Amino acid sequence: MLSSPIYPLSNPKGVKLECEMCQKTAYVMCSQCRVTYYCDVAHQEADWNGIHEKICQLLIPIRTAPTFLSSAKERKHNEEQLIQRQKHLINLTRTVAQKLLFEGKHEEAIPGALQSLRFAAAVYGSISAEQVPSQLLLAEASIGLGRLDEAEEYLSQAQWTVMRTTECVNAIQYKLYRNLGLLYTAKCDNEKALWYFADDIYHATQVFSASDIHTAGGYFHMANVFYRMKKMDIADSLYSEVTNIWNTFLGELVEMEIQKTLWKAGISSPEPGTTVVELEDVFDEAQEAEAVQILHAVFDLRNQAYLPKQGKIGKIALTLAMLYYLFLDFRKRTEFDTLATTRDTWTTHGEISNNF
Repeated sequence: MLSSPIYPLSNPKGVKLECEMCQKTAYVMCSQCRVTYYCDVAHQEADWNGIHEKICQLLIPIRTAPTFLSSAKERKHNEEQLIQRQKHLINLTRTVAQKLLFEGKHEEAIPGALQSLRFAAAVYGSISAEQVPSQLLLAEASIGLGRLDEAEEYLSQAQWTVMRTTECVNAIQYKLYRNLGLLYTAKCDNEKALWYFADDIYHATQVFSASDIHTAGGYFHMANVFYRMKKMDIADSLYSEVTNIWNTFLGELVEMEIQKTLWKAGISSPEPGTTVVELEDVFDEAQEAEAVQILHAVFDLRNQAYLPKQGKIGKIALTLAMLYYLFLDFRKRTEFDTLATTRDTWTTHGEISNNF
């Protein structure tokens, strides 16, 4: 629940309080953390809904002046703790912003993206490659809102950083090219969009593999362009590749969760030296939201008249069933599992489904 605002009567002498959202002079303070300020209640509400609710209390030790530390050792320890807290917030705010983008909540994603950009600049410097992922989140949010000029501005900043720093590797570059592809898709420039998505796929493959979920996003967006161009054979092939990648990935996670259940029930035991991996360590909230977005989009497209269905709706339905098994949403899991075994004659669906 949004905290009640506190209206400072005046800013402390010699201190300018800035709005968290727009950096204008602030007159409203968050009553819970008391270290965050806004120009008005509207910006407070936007920040709360986007990210502040999740990081409100985490900001207190970062923005509160430390007590007097007499020794150099204590000061160094305090500085190290501050950096670790800021790095945690970079990861948290980016994950939240990316999740919101996958859910189509572009306006709500902006506060988290802005916070991640500020913390990245504080920890790594104003021209570090670590700022690029946050700039790309802001670009993607702007594209989703139709603010293409703003998106180009963020992408130009990201490109400039990529060109002038040696830190920028394929793991960052593929995201840059994906966003450039999305920009030109929004501009209806299909040829440029396809060119950038091809670069996205190439760089993602260099870091991960051609069959990794990080690469699947590039295939998906490229398929969407071909679909709009009415090149259905190519679009169909790419959507099938996306389905296969997610099917394999989720199948492995389902198998992992089943094994853990059997171990906990005492039905079987892990091999000596086996490391138990938690689901959240290999499948974060942003990836979950991406899976929902992509797999439902492919499923809906398969149900239209323009793409081949035979043998393909069943597989995407099974993939969604596995996704909802991992989410512990057994109603949806059963719904899609039933579709997987009844809509197609892909016989292995039932065999796989019965295992989870």
